[in-house]
Amino acid sequence: MSTLAFIIQATGTTAKQPSMYSSLIFFAAIIVIFYFFMIRPQMKKQKDLKNYRESLKKGDKVVTAGGIYGRISEVSDRTVMLEIDQNVRVRVDKASIVRTAEDLTDQPKQ
Repeated sequence: MSTLAFIIQATGTTAKQPSMYSSLIFFAAIIVIFYFFMIRPQMKKQKDLKNYRESLKKGDKVVTAGGIYGRISEVSDRTVMLEIDQNVRVRVDKASIVRTAEDLTDQPKQ
């Protein structure tokens, strides 16, 4: 018998390996936590944004991803025509519209 094996037997300590089931439970718990705290909220946000873009109609005030504020004057399947000033119109893709501008543009200046 080697001296190392003798010392291990004498001290009574053997390295216990964690069971396979506890490792699987740990990894499953991490996956569930990631799903509920990261993946699911992001999917909900994307779904809400998609529904918002589909519900755009003429006269809505919006903000594009580039920061352009405007009022929708035409709506087609993939694009909208934004009126950003009197007689100034820009055609933008619906995917570039990120939010409504109702609460931002009608506030009085101080």
